[in-house]
Amino acid sequence: MIKEWATVIHWQQGRALLRYGSSSGCGSCQARAACGSYLLNKLGPDGVHQLELEILQPLQPGQKVEVGIPEGSLLRSALLVYLTPLIGLFLGGALIQLWMTNQLWVFCGGILGGISGFFLARKVATYWDNRQEYQPVVLQIGLPPDVIRVQHRE
Repeated sequence: MIKEWATVIHWQQGRALLRYGSSSGCGSCQARAACGSYLLNKLGPDGVHQLELEILQPLQPGQKVEVGIPEGSLLRSALLVYLTPLIGLFLGGALIQLWMTNQLWVFCGGILGGISGFFLARKVATYWDNRQEYQPVVLQIGLPPDVIRVQHRE
């Protein structure tokens, strides 16, 4: 299970809007030159994302929620997104090469195959979107921020 802590932004009638992102310590370790997480976080605009989930328990803004998704679902989604267009590209180029020897047509067939693979991946992803095993689940709900009090001793 891939787990991530998120912060509640808004909760209303069983729907919670959560914000999650990379930890503030990400990028400070010595392995950042070879770290995939560090490089992926640098690609995004600010590394903060939002997610809307159904959570029946009333939540307060600022409350922490642990969200998880099974590794198998994440792996299948990644394979769908990356391999389907790549396989389409190779198949499109190979099929055109059976009929034509001009490399320009083979190139165009590869591009059309890649685009077809992309649209096939989108179609399958919209089908998977409704399946329960591809939905994130709430693992833990932290205490509301106003419940936690720190007492200073002098």
